[in-house]
Amino acid sequence: MEQAILFNLDLLKRYDKAGPRYTSYPTAVQFSEDFNVAAYKEKAAASNVHKQALSLYFHIPFCDTVCFYCACNKIATKDRRKSMPYLQRVVKELAMQSELFDNDRMVNQLHLGGGTPTFISHDEMRYLMDNTRRYFRLRDDDLGEYSIEIDPREAKADTIKLLRELGFNRLSLGLQDFDPKVQQAVNRIQSESETMAIIDAARDHQFKSISVDLIYGLPLQTAARFLRTLEKVIKANPDRISVFNYAHLPTLFKPQRRINENQLPLASEKLSILQHTIEHLTAAGYVYIGMDHFAKPDDELAQAQREGSLYRNFQGYATHADCDLIAFGVTSIGKVANSYSQNYKTLDDYYRSIDNNELAVFRGIALTDEDILRRAVITQLICHFQLHIPAIEQKYAIDFKSHFHDVWPALQTLQNDGLLTFDDQKITVLPAGRLLIRNICMVFDAYLKQSNQRFSKVI
Repeated sequence: MEQAILFNLDLLKRYDKAGPRYTSYPTAVQFSEDFNVAAYKEKAAASNVHKQALSLYFHIPFCDTVCFYCACNKIATKDRRKSMPYLQRVVKELAMQSELFDNDRMVNQLHLGGGTPTFISHDEMRYLMDNTRRYFRLRDDDLGEYSIEIDPREAKADTIKLLRELGFNRLSLGLQDFDPKVQQAVNRIQSESETMAIIDAARDHQFKSISVDLIYGLPLQTAARFLRTLEKVIKANPDRISVFNYAHLPTLFKPQRRINENQLPLASEKLSILQHTIEHLTAAGYVYIGMDHFAKPDDELAQAQREGSLYRNFQGYATHADCDLIAFGVTSIGKVANSYSQNYKTLDDYYRSIDNNELAVFRGIALTDEDILRRAVITQLICHFQLHIPAIEQKYAIDFKSHFHDVWPALQTLQNDGLLTFDDQKITVLPAGRLLIRNICMVFDAYLKQSNQRFSKVI
């Protein structure tokens, strides 16, 4: 598949509206408390019939300090004593969840996110992973995708050594921007030396993939200043680089209220940052995977995209599409047997549920046949920038044009604007449409017009 991106300023300005990131379809906006623990257990039982491999996600919510831009579910605290009571509940949840799934199902994917997973101590990390192995069948051959999010301010070389010994083989580093003034404005002071030390340690211990996260659109950023950070990151040569658009939604995310809105870059400057970032990353040999993600051509994400096996879930792009995802911890979201489920969002509710020997699932959604069809269409487009219509027609027993008759005019408009081409056989996203893939997916979203939810801008 050709990896080119065309930066068309006029198109980007015209299509820069809010929309979902499609880490799931339907999105979490559609989750309902009608989907309860009983419904989840039914889906878990159904999943054992097909015996897909498993994916485990653990949410560690604690952060030592709060980054003002953050929109994640986190608990800011300097009290490290809070972590063990939390992990004890997670282990109890592991035990309860393990009873629902056959013990011969291999865990091919595992991810620790947050918050700050490395907030917990080394002994606590061992405790968590030892119990995960106790209750689920983890791989011992290093062929799984076992990843963790790292805050370089909360980790040292011995932390990376320990994580490798515990089975982790991929890590993602939060960086955002090296510029001291930007760091001060968002309350994330992080030196270049401590960041590069983690990358070096990960290489020393032969982690299979190292990813670095950047954010554009933060206060005081300019194209020239952001480029200095980008050049340092490129020199460090990580396998993957994510460049996220900062979405300023202070009414939804309280920490963002501490950002000086007068210091935010203008839309034109954000576009300039994005354009220069794309040019420098592609010149450095990175390929655009989609949705802010770049990877080296030999990275697993790029290989999966070329082979047609790339997938997207709540952790972003992934190489294991055929897994049931079990979620652990406060506010975490799972995907089991054509359903999505979410744990309680507050620590008190989560603790109360687990202490009562009950799963913490409080809402979710069971997908309809129509949801499954539209999810397949959106997933193909957002992962591979193309859709083979006859394959969809055969798998889902539909006539594509008549089933999506309401979508045809929107596709025609997108084609007229040079974002894609389509006929009765294929939809192909063109280079000018790849940065606007969310807009293209949105035409297949049956719920979008019904939702009052505020989403982030696509650019």
